Amino acid sequence: MATRWTPDAVLATASRYQASCILAAAADLDVFRLLADHPLTAQEAADRLTADLRGTTVLLDALVALELLDKHDGRYALAADVEPVLTPDGADSVLAMVQHQANCLRRWAQLAEVIRSGKPAERKPSIRGEQADEAAFIGAMHDVSGPVAAGLIREIGPPEFGHLLDIGGASGTWTIALLQANPDATATLFDLPSVIPLAERRMASAGLTDRVRLVAGDFLVDPLPTGADLAWVGAIVHQNSREQNRRLFAAIARALADGGRILIRDVLMDGSRTSPSYGALFAVNMLVATEGGGTFTFDEIREDLEATGFADVTVVRRDQGMNSIVQATKTR
Repeated sequence: MATRWTPDAVLATASRYQASCILAAAADLDVFRLLADHPLTAQEAADRLTADLRGTTVLLDALVALELLDKHDGRYALAADVEPVLTPDGADSVLAMVQHQANCLRRWAQLAEVIRSGKPAERKPSIRGEQADEAAFIGAMHDVSGPVAAGLIREIGPPEFGHLLDIGGASGTWTIALLQANPDATATLFDLPSVIPLAERRMASAGLTDRVRLVAGDFLVDPLPTGADLAWVGAIVHQNSREQNRRLFAAIARALADGGRILIRDVLMDGSRTSPSYGALFAVNMLVATEGGGTFTFDEIREDLEATGFADVTVVRRDQGMNSIVQATKTR
């Protein structure tokens, strides 16, 4: 059923940023970790945050209004069920994704200027700093993929391989799922130098250090490690223009063993480019964040693969979000 755009509906949409900004500020300031130990007054919280008392009080009261905090006798505490999802070590923590979304929010706020200029939004670090922002991005990828990776790999096969090349593999969420499904296989995870220490820790935690080689580099600049019979490209192609993707696919074809395969996990748009709706909105995220990234149709991905040494391009899994999977085989 189509949305009925009454004045109230329009204004409700226009004001949704408010709760997002409150949650983002609390995540950036680490309010939830601060209150995890015991309740604090606004003054105590401001002192520990090295923050302004008035600002801290307004933020804490707004978090109470959003039911993320409780307030009793002038002291603030985490509401029920908040600690597992919004503290760093919570069992179901999505704090890293909230912090990443805070960075996205700052770029989305510049959308009109981006559309006028044709250039990505100015990128400013959060109050936590550039290094912490990168760690949040890598952590965010695990927040969304960790709960689904093993099940998705089982659903599609799992694919058989002897050696995996995980390109832009972040901290290794998908490398872990693929190796756990193939107990005799090994892998190479390739990502930027600053990411490799994060992958080292996750591989050690998973008990896979002996089966994974970690290689630092930039996949649009540096040669890819050779010898793998399966390349995994997870949530990467949307960061690139089609020209960049062709360069990447050609590099993968050169790196893969004869007859090797590529699996691409990403958004798949229909021909209208308006569905799935997640992909249409995610294209805006790429507009504000990248020079040429976007969300692509299957035909576009197929054309780019076939132009760079792949054939037998098929959709292995179609999803309304980021977890569609396209497969192809190296031919040259």
